[in-house]
Amino acid sequence: MATKKPKTSLRRPGVAPAGVDLAKMRENIDEIDARIHALLNERARFAQQVGISKSAAGKTVDFYRPEREAQVLRQAIKRNRGPLRDEEIARLFREIMSACLAQQEPLKVAFLGPEGTFSEAAVYKQFGASVRALPLPAIDEVFREVESANADFGVVPIENSTEGTVNHTLDLFLTSPLKICGEVELRIHHHLMGRMAALGDVKRVAAHPQALAQCRGWLDEHLPDAERIAAASNAEGARRARDERGTAAIAGRTAADIYGLNVLASEIEDSPDNTTRFLVVGRRLFDASGADKTTLLLSAADTTGAGALFRLLEPLAEHKVNMTRIESRPSRKRKWDYVFFVDVEGHVLDPAVARALAALESRASLFKVLGSYPQAVL
Repeated sequence: MATKKPKTSLRRPGVAPAGVDLAKMRENIDEIDARIHALLNERARFAQQVGISKSAAGKTVDFYRPEREAQVLRQAIKRNRGPLRDEEIARLFREIMSACLAQQEPLKVAFLGPEGTFSEAAVYKQFGASVRALPLPAIDEVFREVESANADFGVVPIENSTEGTVNHTLDLFLTSPLKICGEVELRIHHHLMGRMAALGDVKRVAAHPQALAQCRGWLDEHLPDAERIAAASNAEGARRARDERGTAAIAGRTAADIYGLNVLASEIEDSPDNTTRFLVVGRRLFDASGADKTTLLLSAADTTGAGALFRLLEPLAEHKVNMTRIESRPSRKRKWDYVFFVDVEGHVLDPAVARALAALESRASLFKVLGSYPQAVL
C-alpha cells in the first residue's frame, strides 16, 4: 500500500492564506508597535524619576536593585500565557530594565575574558545588553576591579553541573570583602572550531580545563590522538586556534564569529544538561526578593571530634532551613584545617533563617555571610 505524501504548500513566501487581509494585519501590527513604543518611553520616564528621587547625584550602581528585577521577571513569567516562551519573555523584560537603568550611564560589569567567553554570556543574561562589559584575564582581577570600585559588579563561574566547583573562585572569598549579589545559570553548549575544514587536520585542542573535561568523552571518541592544551579561557583557546596551524578550540558559538573560525562540530559536551552557575559579586548586601539563597563561610571550633560538622550545622535543621550545597576548602591557616561554604534557602532577613544563623554563629569559630541574593530566574 503506497504511503501518502505530505501535502506541500504552493503559496509563495509573503502571500497570505485565502481570506486573510495581509495589509490589514500589518497595519494592526504597526499600531501595536506604536503602543509598545509609547509604553516603553513611559516606563523609562518613571525609572528616571525613581533615580532622581533617590539621589540627584547618585550613580547607576546606587539605583540597581537585583531583588526588584528578580520580582519583575518572576511576575512576567507567572502571567505569561504564550505564544512566547518564558525564556523569551524573561529576556525581553531583562533588556527593558537594562535600557531603563542605563539612561544616565551603563553599569560596569567585570568578567573573566576575553570576549566570547561563557562568563560574558552570563553578564548579558543577568544585566542585559545595556551595560559596559569589562573583560579581564583572571578571576582574581575581577574581584580586585570590583573591590576598587573600577567595576560596579563582577560575574565569576562557581560550579558546573558535571565537573563541580571552581575552587579558585571559592578561595577568593576567604579574604575578599565582596558580597554575592546574584546567581546566573547558563546552559552550556560547546563547539569545536578552527581554521581547518576537517577533523582530520586537528593536531591539538585548546580550551579551559573545565571545557576539556566536559567534552572528554567526545574527544576520546573523535580526536583520540589530538593533544589537549589547557588555556586560561575558552576564548583564549579560540584566539590560539586563529593564530596556530593545526590548533582547534572548544568554545561557545560566539567565539567562532569573533575569531573567524569554522565550526567543525556542534554541541560536543558529554552531558545533555550541561549547565554552569555564575555568581554576581558586588560591594553590598541587598534586600529579600521572596525567593532567595544565602551563602555562608563557616568553620567549626574543633573538627577532630566525632559529629563536629553535625553539631555546627544542627541549627539549620532545628529551624527548618534547607541546606542546598556544602563545599570544604583548606583554611590556609594550618594543615588539615578546613572551612565550609554552605548554601541555604532563604534570606538573612527571613525570621527562620535569622534564628538559625544566630544559633549557628554561636557554635562557629568562623562565621561570615557571603551574600543573600535572588535565586536564578530561568
